[in-house]
Amino acid sequence: MREINLDLLPEDCFAHIMSLTSPQDVCRSAFVSSLIRYMADSDTVWEKFLPSNFEEILSRLVSPLAYSSKKELLSRLSKPQLIDGGRKIFSVEISSNKKCYMLGARELSIKWASHPLYWCWKPLSQSRFAEVAELRTISWLQIEGLLSTRLLSPRTSYGAYLVVNFADRAYGLDSLPSEVSLEVGNFKSQGTVYLSRPKIEKQSLQSIPSVNRIKAMRAKVLQERQAGPGERKDGWTEIELGYFYNDEGDEEVKMCLKEVKGEHLKGGLIVEGIELRPKE
Repeated sequence: MREINLDLLPEDCFAHIMSLTSPQDVCRSAFVSSLIRYMADSDTVWEKFLPSNFEEILSRLVSPLAYSSKKELLSRLSKPQLIDGGRKIFSVEISSNKKCYMLGARELSIKWASHPLYWCWKPLSQSRFAEVAELRTISWLQIEGLLSTRLLSPRTSYGAYLVVNFADRAYGLDSLPSEVSLEVGNFKSQGTVYLSRPKIEKQSLQSIPSVNRIKAMRAKVLQERQAGPGERKDGWTEIELGYFYNDEGDEEVKMCLKEVKGEHLKGGLIVEGIELRPKE
């Protein structure tokens, strides 16, 4: 079989071949030869990895991006960028070139959020948004978000996550499980979750007295089977609301967390927003 000399390929042909790989593969190919390095750094190649509507996305940025190449632009967009007046965040997942969105708390429908007796809005240094919503006290907890599927990458499985934190004074949030749901067209997923900080196992089973070890093992298995809040690298906690496969249609993704069955008061929940990202 004859070997193909990549150095002899036209630039547009090489760009098409590279677009079928990944940004990591393109970077690795640059070590093959100086000519391929030149072609691998070209805008023709890296534009293939950018969202098809990247110019429209750039027009929605709160702060304009400075970049000298499409490769640098992709690198900038792989980091969270505020868009739409600071009410949403956009980024590109660099490993898959898929779009990610986060709806800030101001972009969500939070029951009674405009009533200062129940909720307060305030800046928080840990948040990427100008302000977050903190629950003061309420018995009816309901948080909803909407996003059009046309904004997301087609032919991609997405997960939706409510990003929250808990104030030191948090109370009543895990007395009853909250209901989570996600709906797209005829598809709907539902589940329940207890609103509490992710539990960190600090004690090994060996250190537990033998009389309680069997109970501890059973509790550990049960906990692993139940979906619950997960700790993020940015210090926030995320709760999976559901997942779906995004084809190429134009429908609304409806996401919700609510606890409306209990009549007890609850407070101390801090809401940053809802994130939609490709699901592994």
